Amino acid sequence: MNRWNIPEWLEKEIIRRDTSCVYCSVVFGLPEARFGSCPSWEHIVNDASIITRENIARCCPSCNSSKGTKPLAAWLDSPYCIQRGINRETVAVVVKQALADSNWAAAQVIE
Repeated sequence: MNRWNIPEWLEKEIIRRDTSCVYCSVVFGLPEARFGSCPSWEHIVNDASIITRENIARCCPSCNSSKGTKPLAAWLDSPYCIQRGINRETVAVVVKQALADSNWAAAQVIE
C-alpha cells in the first residue's frame, strides 16, 4: 500500500492505464517534458475513502492543483479548463464514466 492507501495491485493497474494525464492528456515521463510529465495521484471524486479503479487516476500536477477539492463537473467549467481546452469530451474514459454515473454525480456536492 502506498502513502495514499492505494493497494499495490491497484496502483500498478492505474499506472498501466493512465500513461497520460486523465484531464489534459500530457504524456508522463517524456524526458523533454517539464513539470507536467510527472504524474500525481488523483481522486476523481474528492473522497479519499473511495479507493477504486473508478475513482483513482493519475493526472499532471497542474491539473491536480487546479482541481483541488472542486467537484469535477464544476472544475471542468473553470477558466483553467476552458483556457486549456479540457472538457467533458476531451477527458479520459475513466473521467467520462465518473461524469456519466448518477451515483458519482450525487457525490459531487458543491460546498
